[in-house]
Amino acid sequence: MKKVLNLAAAVLAAFLFGDGTLSCRGNHSGTSETIVISYAPFETLALLWTAEEKNFFTRNGINATLREYTTGADALDAVVKGEADIAVGPAEFPLVVRAFRKEPIRVIGSIDKIEFIYVVARKDRGIERISNLRGKRVGTTIGTVAEFHLGRFLELNGLTMQDITPVDFKTPAEWVNAVVNGDADAICTTQPSVNRMIERLGANAVVWPAQNYMPMYALIIAGNEWIAAHPELMHRFLKALAEAEGHVVRNPVEAKTIVQKRQNLDAAYMETIWSQNQYGLTLDQSLIFAMEDEARWMIKNNLTDERQVPNFLDYIHEDVLKAVKPEAVNIIR
Repeated sequence: MKKVLNLAAAVLAAFLFGDGTLSCRGNHSGTSETIVISYAPFETLALLWTAEEKNFFTRNGINATLREYTTGADALDAVVKGEADIAVGPAEFPLVVRAFRKEPIRVIGSIDKIEFIYVVARKDRGIERISNLRGKRVGTTIGTVAEFHLGRFLELNGLTMQDITPVDFKTPAEWVNAVVNGDADAICTTQPSVNRMIERLGANAVVWPAQNYMPMYALIIAGNEWIAAHPELMHRFLKALAEAEGHVVRNPVEAKTIVQKRQNLDAAYMETIWSQNQYGLTLDQSLIFAMEDEARWMIKNNLTDERQVPNFLDYIHEDVLKAVKPEAVNIIR
């Protein structure tokens, strides 16, 4: 009888503690600490928004204060300026830009890999083929990963940035209106703005994927001093995101709903975009390769005065993620 009772207790424990939403195992018994998180609102943030919605931050003793910025580059600047402790979601290209400036920041993880950058052009401006972009006004957001992918897209199709007139547009409203109102002949930017342009342009739109199977990374970045001063708090922060990852994997329908509500998206669009994301807490060697490619592109296009590619290992801090989720880290030193 005792063995039976022990077995029943074990089964009950497995049931209660096997799902992070039922378990109290992540509860932090100490004093809660505040983390100011900067972000730009894209669907790459499924883990962040799930962690907030499902109280994983609270359970891990974190009072998460979220501050919204227009772009991932702006969110990263908030960390550099001391307006935020951690930026969640910036792509790797803004980090490359700041590595050339030798900013004291490092990546502590990635929460998503995604391909959602496109070139949208107006047919009535004589653009039917990629080669027709020559001599046209092509918008993007300077200093973001969209600028890099525009340049790479052109080079893969026999053009360069010198063959177009680049125009800098900063906000989602500007991205959409630039092409719809004709201020630009084409633009390279992200979803969901791309879909909004297509809806408004109708048959006048021509669209090409810009990334050509090179994923963009949504990163977690903090300042070196903050990282050194808060190792235990970082551990709890990444633990909350790891719990959110588990919840997203187990409950994809609910996770889609969380993201959909945060960005005011329609269900059909969510079904389209969801499969383009690889949500997960990781630190891959492929991130290093991507940043090196982007750095070489910046040097080639004279977008930096530096002539050497930075050692991006100096901009990676993998110790905490190794402790939280060791199988997620494959950085080679």
